[in-house]
Amino acid sequence: MTEGPASTFSAPDSAVHALNMSTTHFTTESAPERWLLYDASNLVLGRMASDIAMKLMGKDQPTYTPNAQTGAFVIVIHAEKIAITGKKADLKTYEHYTGYPGGQKSVSYSDLQGRRPDAIIREAVRRMLPKTILGRGMLSRLKIYAGAEHPHSAQQPVKVEFKSA
Repeated sequence: MTEGPASTFSAPDSAVHALNMSTTHFTTESAPERWLLYDASNLVLGRMASDIAMKLMGKDQPTYTPNAQTGAFVIVIHAEKIAITGKKADLKTYEHYTGYPGGQKSVSYSDLQGRRPDAIIREAVRRMLPKTILGRGMLSRLKIYAGAEHPHSAQQPVKVEFKSA
């Protein structure tokens, strides 16, 4: 058996290029700004809220960075027409604490729907976001309106086609 000179490995140009790839990290300032519009007419609350939370976090984009706000701004119209399934309209309650002794308050879904329909969607989305300063910043990008009118037409929001069922 004869021993020859040690062979040297020469990779093709495409393989060398693949070895030199780098990761791009986005910051809040460098991420592209997107505005999305949801029409909540007859959409199921939980399904729509989970989709909105994903868009606010930016997990639907390749520019997702966990430590920066790279998500979209989301506008929701027709909040009073949101739908829920089952007997939740009769049984669901929203509880909060005032900070005083004996200050636990409870509001039913139907009462809150009549008084503040935007609070129902905001609370559902808030519970799906991170419980951090970054999550509170993401929630501030959510704009909810009871009717069809909104003051964000200058941002040219893209309407999201969402199938509820």
